[in-house]
Amino acid sequence: MIPERNAVKYDPVIPYEQAAMFEPSTVALHGLSCVDYRGGGHVAVLGGGTIGLFTMQWAKLLGARQTVVFDMNGGRLELAKKLGADAVVNTKQDGFEKAALELTGGKGFDFVFETAGSPVTMRMAFELAAGKSGVCFIGTPHADLTFTPKQWENMNRKEFKLTGSWMSYSAPFPGREWEMTAHYFATGQLKFDPALIFRTFPMSRAAEAFALYKNPAQVHGKIMLVNE
Repeated sequence: MIPERNAVKYDPVIPYEQAAMFEPSTVALHGLSCVDYRGGGHVAVLGGGTIGLFTMQWAKLLGARQTVVFDMNGGRLELAKKLGADAVVNTKQDGFEKAALELTGGKGFDFVFETAGSPVTMRMAFELAAGKSGVCFIGTPHADLTFTPKQWENMNRKEFKLTGSWMSYSAPFPGREWEMTAHYFATGQLKFDPALIFRTFPMSRAAEAFALYKNPAQVHGKIMLVNE
């Protein structure tokens, strides 16, 4: 149980499964806020997980000229296109960075959102960013991150602004991120797809569900617990 004041009400037209996506949607939107996002430019989203796909949707809803999702999982890239991505890039393919930059006319991306928390994609963000762009690290890293002097010089020469993003809280409660998610879910403009849910478990099997995260590479999407 939680205090009533901590509950966020939502329109009953929103299905239970979609309502469970409030939190990743708000995390994504908070990242846009942290980097002072504005529409009209090319947007790269590194990582096609749940938060990455909501980041792409928010960037598109708020006026992106083009949204491009990067991932190595073909299924996630197909889902990205289904949810509205203008283009996708498979990072397993040779020469993908060059092909991606060609989508921007060689100038680089005006906004880059890293959502995977991987040292590989964090370094990639520096390569894809355009001059005077905005780069936001939303993903949570679990390994040490180092840059070569040449890689770091990208930030100096391009003069892009780099920021982190932490969860989704903004005052006053519940915050703009939660209010906007409730609105855009209810109107259908912010989309949900059942493929965002990897597996569903009854509460009695919660321990089994959490055990799957011992090998997180095999978890593709959210794991949902439901009342029996």
